[in-house]
Amino acid sequence: MIDAYLADFARFEARVAAGTPRWVSEVRRRALERFRTLGYPTTRDEDWHFTSAAPIAEQEFHVTEAPGGEVKVGDLEPFQFSEKAWPTLVFVNGRFSEDLSTFSTLPKGVRVMELARAWKEQPALLEKHLTKVAELENAAFTALNTAFMFDGAVVHIAANAVPEAPLHLLFVSDAYAAKTVAHPRTLIVAERNANATVIESYVSLGQPRYFTNAVTEVVIEEGAQLRHYRIQRESERAFHVATTEVHQARNSLYKSFSFATGARLARINVYTKLQGEGSEVWLDGLYMVDGEQHVDHQTRILHLQPNCTSHEVYKGVLDGMSHGVFNGQVFVDPIAQKTDGKQTNNNLLLSDHARVDTKPQLEIFADDVKCTHGATVGRIDEMALFYMKSRGISAQMARELLTYAFAADVIERIELDSVRTGLESLTLRRFTREEVLIPGEGSTGEHPVFSVGSAGGARG
Repeated sequence: MIDAYLADFARFEARVAAGTPRWVSEVRRRALERFRTLGYPTTRDEDWHFTSAAPIAEQEFHVTEAPGGEVKVGDLEPFQFSEKAWPTLVFVNGRFSEDLSTFSTLPKGVRVMELARAWKEQPALLEKHLTKVAELENAAFTALNTAFMFDGAVVHIAANAVPEAPLHLLFVSDAYAAKTVAHPRTLIVAERNANATVIESYVSLGQPRYFTNAVTEVVIEEGAQLRHYRIQRESERAFHVATTEVHQARNSLYKSFSFATGARLARINVYTKLQGEGSEVWLDGLYMVDGEQHVDHQTRILHLQPNCTSHEVYKGVLDGMSHGVFNGQVFVDPIAQKTDGKQTNNNLLLSDHARVDTKPQLEIFADDVKCTHGATVGRIDEMALFYMKSRGISAQMARELLTYAFAADVIERIELDSVRTGLESLTLRRFTREEVLIPGEGSTGEHPVFSVGSAGGARG
């Protein structure tokens, strides 16, 4: 309901006005007016053709005016990949929690802080980049986030800095989040020749109904590298809309991985502009949904300079009456000669009632390029199933393991060991009724990995 946000904005603006620069207040008001003009997207909009925002529009969510929640340090352990020493910013129900955060000691050249503090301590950085990357003119939810941006994270990696440990931004919702909306705003800047890893997690304790509307802006300067892992494990009664927009300079590298299993309705946008010659991007993802869940991934890669490379692999596993959407666009500008782009989307349907809409797109306006795309939708490979059953594995176990193998194939692309192992474990538990140990692996303390080659592949 748009009126609820308009009413909330007056109170919000009065509460935060004293702590933010004048230019921010002006941007907020313009963004609110843009949201009012655009309204909620509908299925008549090309980018929302397969996803209805009506379940969000019909709910009344309010911005919280004060921090609230009962999250304790121990509650965070399941979401930390057994790495408590990582610098971590924790947000509870959309508000920064200093007591739960651990980032007092950071490597040289790295600054991490909550957005509300950055207004005062890094005003030049924010004025240069914040709201300059994420476009809101035709994006209603980005406009809404911009109108209410207050809490969130700022990550600044100085030139030539190479922090060993990843930075973890952990957004947690508990029962106090019920009927509220959070608008986390994150800015990540990797300066020239920096090399860093950032994990962005959205998780829930329990099953409250709430709305997360997140926007992340990423700036990767010349020669810099950023690995960005985004994990969505929200309440299955919640709504999650998130947009990540990236600007890449010459010879930069951006590696993104999206892992999505939660929310009743999730819409995840990942857009990047290859604005410098020789830049490279990897967009990978895995979505696994069940029941009546709906998950929609939209990706857009703009090749705007010569000699740039893009790789993209998204996989989906859908059960119950769930619905998955993948819409991937690769655009090659006339100037972007010597472009090399590859895009793949594979989906595995475990139920007769699950469905997926997939739409890989190539728009090529240069004549010296190598670009491919493809999509598959299918069920478990019957030949692989027969092979495993012939080796004495039950039909149920064979299906579970083949499903896990299909999903784990894309997880193997994650470079950070603890994140890869943690997501493999989550995937394995989702598809098997109990832990499955490969003989000889159980006593090592390492996570067992079951691999069946390409047996889990879906045939379209």
